[in-house]
Amino acid sequence: MKIVRWLHIPFVLVALCLGFATIPAAQGQELDYGLKPQKVAENTWLLIGRNEDFTLKNGGNIVNTGFIVTSAGVVVIDTGPSRLYGEQMLRAIAKITDKPVIKVFNTHHHPDHYLGNQSFAGVKIAALAETIREQISDGGAFTDNVYRMSGDWIKGTESTPAKEPVQAGRQQFGDHELELLSLHGHTSADMAILDHRTGVLFAGDLVFHDRAATTPHAVIQHWLATLDRLENTPFQLLVPGHGAPVTDQRAIRQTRDYLLWVDRAMREATTSGEEMAELIARPIPAEFAGIALAAEEFARSVAHLYRRYEAETFKPTPKPTPKPTAR
Repeated sequence: MKIVRWLHIPFVLVALCLGFATIPAAQGQELDYGLKPQKVAENTWLLIGRNEDFTLKNGGNIVNTGFIVTSAGVVVIDTGPSRLYGEQMLRAIAKITDKPVIKVFNTHHHPDHYLGNQSFAGVKIAALAETIREQISDGGAFTDNVYRMSGDWIKGTESTPAKEPVQAGRQQFGDHELELLSLHGHTSADMAILDHRTGVLFAGDLVFHDRAATTPHAVIQHWLATLDRLENTPFQLLVPGHGAPVTDQRAIRQTRDYLLWVDRAMREATTSGEEMAELIARPIPAEFAGIALAAEEFARSVAHLYRRYEAETFKPTPKPTPKPTAR
């Protein structure tokens, strides 16, 4: 089985290494995500997840998903962590409108954002081309890993990659014009979606709010440049991939400050020869101490990124090409 570098809880590090058996959901547990759409703008609803790790209790309901009810039908942004979530999302949408879902967008390829695709049979599911390639490559291992973390909540879930590759640009859905932004940094392909009718910007996991950013596929320097672009994108409401939506720049700036600290800590440690265990033991700065999972995600970032920074630090300087000797 292919194991991908995407981990949300420390237990998985142990489970994957030692081959622990899958832990089922607690006996008698009601497998109900309790999805309650919150209206945040005209025709726009969010399903806001918890600022937690995957657990047997929450079933992976840690992600923000959303939908827009246009005059032509419903557009869904991300489908959650499981087949069951997708099914319950559809039921939640049906309580708001009787219009059909006409399009699904996946912002990126991490499993908490797209494993609900399976429930949207017959609906066109779109993503950036590189996102689709990553879903195809990593989807099976993602599903296995998420099942280990959340048990029966994930039962019956199969990776269902998007089939419609899209590029940056504007698409009209009835009375809503959506602008697709092709970005990267959190992963190799991150889509943000701006609704020009309402000013709502769905930022996916390019932005976290009051929850430490995850970095298994991150290139931090690229991510920082993308945050600069998002900060210069006019919006009325920003929906992060995790955490509460905001009407200002605070979530972008918080994500940037956290990533700058991670980047600086990695560079300092690899330059000074500090070992990974020593780096993980560093105290969390006071400005991030109140952010959910700061210590856990920093430890995981060290596991994900330390060797890459180490390689960059000790990258040999190329020798100059000798000039030809005149004869």
